[in-house]
Amino acid sequence: MNEFFSLTTALFLLKGLGVTLLIAVFTIIVSFLVGSVLGVAKFLQKGIAARIAAVYIDIARNLPLMLVIIGFRFMLPLPPLASAVAALSFLNCALIAEILRGGMISIPKGQWEAAYSQGFSFAGTLVHVVIPQTVRKIRKPLMGQFITIIKDTSLCAVIAVHELMYSGQIVMGKFVKSSYIIALYAVIAFIYFGVNSFLLFVSKRAIQEIR
Repeated sequence: MNEFFSLTTALFLLKGLGVTLLIAVFTIIVSFLVGSVLGVAKFLQKGIAARIAAVYIDIARNLPLMLVIIGFRFMLPLPPLASAVAALSFLNCALIAEILRGGMISIPKGQWEAAYSQGFSFAGTLVHVVIPQTVRKIRKPLMGQFITIIKDTSLCAVIAVHELMYSGQIVMGKFVKSSYIIALYAVIAFIYFGVNSFLLFVSKRAIQEIR
């Protein structure tokens, strides 16, 4: 029992948490940047870019994340950590694109017309009027998606990425009693809950400040 509560075990789990957060941060950055481009392209519904965005989003949204993670690991010449980020980004780019597109659709047409009457071009209206308002509208669902990304990193254990869940599985191999295993799962769950609750608290405060 002392080994279960040892400093070594705690540090090992914290190291796994560090990898979890690293995967999440890179996934969030890539997904937001690429997803924004895809969302705008699909919203505009013009040219081949819109068609490519629509096809990509439809494919990504209808594939199980576990299948994507395994597929990326064995089909791409990437190390486990990079393939995990690529797989999570592949799916979340599409989800964030849809969140952004939904926010842009909610902007009244009068906003476009008012901007045009002030001499703004189409691109100027999009960048200076529509997108800023859209970002304010989608802050909550966007933050919710970012938190989901952190939880989804646990699926990367299937390709032996040493994130929190996989680290926990390694620790579990040292114990036989089911009570120890249950306790360890409870500790891992508490860590996920604590991290996501903290991020949710920070995001709510940030949203209030922006208002």
